[in-house]
Amino acid sequence: MQRFVDLTLNGISQGAIYAAFALALVLIWRSTRIVNFAQGAMAMLTTYVALVLIESGQPYWVGFAVALVAGFALGALVERLVIRPVEGGPELNAVIVTLGLFVALQALAAILFGSSYESFPAPFALTGFTIGGATVAFTPFNAFVILAVLAVMLALVALFRLTDLGLRMRASALQQEVSRLLGIRVGRMLTLGWALAAVVGSLAGLLIAGGSLIHPAYMEPVIVFGFVAAVLGGLDSPGGAVTGGLLVGLALSYVSGYLGSELVALAALAILVLVLLARPQGLFGRTTERKV
Repeated sequence: MQRFVDLTLNGISQGAIYAAFALALVLIWRSTRIVNFAQGAMAMLTTYVALVLIESGQPYWVGFAVALVAGFALGALVERLVIRPVEGGPELNAVIVTLGLFVALQALAAILFGSSYESFPAPFALTGFTIGGATVAFTPFNAFVILAVLAVMLALVALFRLTDLGLRMRASALQQEVSRLLGIRVGRMLTLGWALAAVVGSLAGLLIAGGSLIHPAYMEPVIVFGFVAAVLGGLDSPGGAVTGGLLVGLALSYVSGYLGSELVALAALAILVLVLLARPQGLFGRTTERKV
C-alpha cells in the first residue's frame, strides 16, 4: 500500500511538470496555430540564464524572474526573426523550422554553458512530508509546482475566455485576413502569443530543473511526455493540458514502479497512439470542420 501511495504521489508531482510544459504548447497553439517543438530548448536556455545569476550570488527568485523575462524576449525574437518569414506558407514549414531551432538552441547552450551536468537549486525543501510517522514521496517543492501549474492554467483560461486580448489573439491565429479587416494588429498578436508561450515554457523549465541536474538536453524527455499530455488533454484546452499531464504522470509512474523504468517511453508512445486513434482532438478538445 505504501508503494502505491508513493507511486501515486510521484505520478502527481511528475504529471504537474508535464502539465506545465503542455500548457506552453497549448498557449502557442491557441494563439498561433503552430506546434512549437523548440519550446523545450527555449525553456532550457532561459533556465541556464537563471542558473548563471544564482551562481553569481543573486537570490533564487531574482534568477527566476529574470528567466521569465528572458523567455518573453526570446519568444518575441524567435517569432519576429525565425517564424515570421515562413508564416502564411504551408503549416509544415513552421514545424520544420521549430525542429531546426530546437537543434540550434541545444548546440548554442552547449557552446555557451558546456555539456556537463549542473545542479539547479530549489526554492523549497525537497524532503517529503511526514504523515502518521511515515515520510511520503511528496515535498514542499512538489506542492509549489502543482500550485504554480494551477495558477498558470487559471490565468490562461481567463486570458482566452474573459479578455478582449485573448479574443484578438485567437482571432489572429484562426482568421488573419478577417482580423486585419477588423483592425486587429495580427503581427503583434502573433508575437505576443509566442512571447507568452515562451514565458510559460520558461516556468516549466524552472520547475523541472528545481532540485535536479540540468544539461543542454535535460528537457528532451519532458518534451516527449509533455507533448503526449497536450495531445491527450486537447491542444485547445488549458484544463485538458493539466488533466493530460496528471494522467500521463500517473500512468508512467505506475509503469515504472510495477513493470520497469525501461518501459516508460514505450508506454508514452502507446498512450499517444491510442489517443490519436480513439479521439484525435483529445479528451477536452473540440472537433472542428476540416477546411477544403
